[in-house]
Amino acid sequence: MNARGNVAFQAIVVILLAAVVSLLAWPHLRSAPIPKFQTEYQAVLLTGGQAFYGKLEGFGTSFPVLTDIYYVQSQVNPETKAVTNILIQRGKEWHGPDRMYLNPSHILWVEPVAPDSQVARLIAEKKGK
Repeated sequence: MNARGNVAFQAIVVILLAAVVSLLAWPHLRSAPIPKFQTEYQAVLLTGGQAFYGKLEGFGTSFPVLTDIYYVQSQVNPETKAVTNILIQRGKEWHGPDRMYLNPSHILWVEPVAPDSQVARLIAEKKGK
């Protein structure tokens, strides 16, 4: 067997081994339990850089849904150049959304929002709790 044939044979072996490992791992990936969050709200970062805070359901499925959604909007004072961050509740937009159906491939990470965090306190203030 020449050098070119040897390289092709090695490439085929590597591809076959990768396929076998994938097939063996597949049942474990499919049977992984859907995470249950221990906090009322979760922080969700999407691939476009948007961060939302809300109640995430169906994480790990094809159609995760975020409800009771909030996001941070930054405003710059033109005179002082000071930046102020405001927590905004979704739903006040023209189309009045009450939920977001997320593309799971665009979710970078999900983190719990601690009940004593600044975000949780601001949400509670907005809700009048």
